Amino acid sequence: MGNRLTQIATRTGDAGTTGLGNNERVSKDSLRIHALGDVDELNSHIGLLLCERLPEGVRTLLVEVQHQLFNLGGELSIPGFELLKPEAVLALDEALAEHNAALPRLQEFILPAGTRAAAQAHVCRTVARRAERVVVALGAAETINDAPRQYLNRLSDLMFVLARVLNRMDGGDDVYWKSERLAQQNATE
Repeated sequence: MGNRLTQIATRTGDAGTTGLGNNERVSKDSLRIHALGDVDELNSHIGLLLCERLPEGVRTLLVEVQHQLFNLGGELSIPGFELLKPEAVLALDEALAEHNAALPRLQEFILPAGTRAAAQAHVCRTVARRAERVVVALGAAETINDAPRQYLNRLSDLMFVLARVLNRMDGGDDVYWKSERLAQQNATE
């Protein structure tokens, strides 16, 4: 990753192509570029979440996630290159287990709501899922490493769990879906 941007407006993309890290030019609507864009959007949403008041451990975790997402983007930008290591996926597994262990079991579906920080974590979750879908599609068309797909999968799960953590930060709770079917079922029991 020796290339550093010295000029932002190069006009080289005016014809609808963009350069990859290996100097190959590809269409801006290629799966690889969609994947890069979704990972970039996810990183930006995490940056927005970091503007909120967060427990220090969550803040530290999210800053590390941002760095790993940059690695993931770098890997996507250079076909055949590996930047995101399997250890990054394991770190998410550990964080997921740690934060999930402190939460009550889910009894019902929850809405992407609650505090602003929790709602933003849900936005991060949904963007991570979209990025994962595009990386899966890219993997069906081209050879890519497993870690990017696995990382995005774990990260979306982690963002769901962190949304629940953030809703409880000041004594709050999840916002539960009011299922009419379940309400009727509970009324007849």
